Amino acid sequence: MPHDWKQELDEAVDRRFERIVEVRRRLHARPELSGEERETSLYLYQLLGEEGFQVRMGPEGRGVLADTKVEGDGQAAAKIALRGDIDALRIHEKNDVPYASQCPGVMHACGHDAHTALIYGAVTAIEDLRNAAALPWQAPIRGVFQPAEETCEGAKGMVEIGALEGVSAILATHVDPMRDLGHLGLRAGVLTANCDEMELRIQGRGGHAARPHETRDSIAAAAQLINSLYLFIPRATDSQDAVVVTVGQIRGGDNANVIPEEVLLRGTIRTLDAGVRQKTFDHIRRLAHGVGETTDTRIEVHFGLGSASVNNDAALIELLRQAGRDVVGEAGLDEIPRASMGSEDFSFYLEKVPGAMIRLGVRSSSATGSALHTPNFDIDEEALRIGAKVLARAAVLWHDPDRLASTSQQHQKRTADER
Repeated sequence: MPHDWKQELDEAVDRRFERIVEVRRRLHARPELSGEERETSLYLYQLLGEEGFQVRMGPEGRGVLADTKVEGDGQAAAKIALRGDIDALRIHEKNDVPYASQCPGVMHACGHDAHTALIYGAVTAIEDLRNAAALPWQAPIRGVFQPAEETCEGAKGMVEIGALEGVSAILATHVDPMRDLGHLGLRAGVLTANCDEMELRIQGRGGHAARPHETRDSIAAAAQLINSLYLFIPRATDSQDAVVVTVGQIRGGDNANVIPEEVLLRGTIRTLDAGVRQKTFDHIRRLAHGVGETTDTRIEVHFGLGSASVNNDAALIELLRQAGRDVVGEAGLDEIPRASMGSEDFSFYLEKVPGAMIRLGVRSSSATGSALHTPNFDIDEEALRIGAKVLARAAVLWHDPDRLASTSQQHQKRTADER
């Protein structure tokens, strides 16, 4: 090739780095909860439109799709998508930084501002090379800026409005405050757990706190049910099969001296195996029935929208490994030994196309590793430079004609062998 496009791509990210940080800090200072990301979406829509992308809004004005403009035959070429998420959490920030959240009780405590900013950096750097005729081949890209990841609704909605139309693969990152800056975590296969929402509604008979014998105490039933879930689900599951049941919300009662008629418990169920997942559902129903019988209450059990495991495509992980090796060196590539019990609605995209997600180290002396979903979570913003370079390189490499030809030959061989 007449020029080193990888170096030029890195330099494009470097030139844009201050702007990438500015985007991240703007989003961090003005976070929006899942389902409310309209201001964030409008900001990204205008920003990417001004950069020359073909942009369109997601459902209900939340989320943005941004496509590079490719001339000639490239218009019909398959795209690779880079996905970032844009929603924040109901957490009050405690960081004393100039870009701290200006919205009391709402914070980007899961790094979605960082994901969005580095995807912005990656797609705009690729566009800079395209405009300079410096790309080695046509490389149409789609940026997917998704709402409502925290509620497992955003990816599904974006797929429904066509986020994957014309897309043949998708890549993403997730910041990792337990991993040092300059390191990437990679794992082929299962990366995260299945996650399902659980709602347990306990209906009793209310009454005076001084005369519990005249009631059917929903509070007492709730306490017994929580204890039963935490004690008996692990005892009924093979110790080598991962399952985590957590009650994260208890709602019931308005007065200290009144036993309420109803208590609502909400939580999550996390598993790595489909069979264990179904057995856990069945066991929760049996436990609820038993507690209802012994406490003379009625307990309704509902399992809501959840996300499946993120299952990383092995070939795409190798592509990201190649890109990551160029950016952080071999010493910066970490193998993730086992799947996380966390969840990610990135899995909804992987039901349609191959994809992969990597962990991006963000811990340093200036960002000392406060965990995700905590009020002191923050990142070393140099990670944005690294993440943007890795994803930009991987996206361009994915379009390499030699790689595509090799992939096609392998597919044809597998098809012939199957016959």
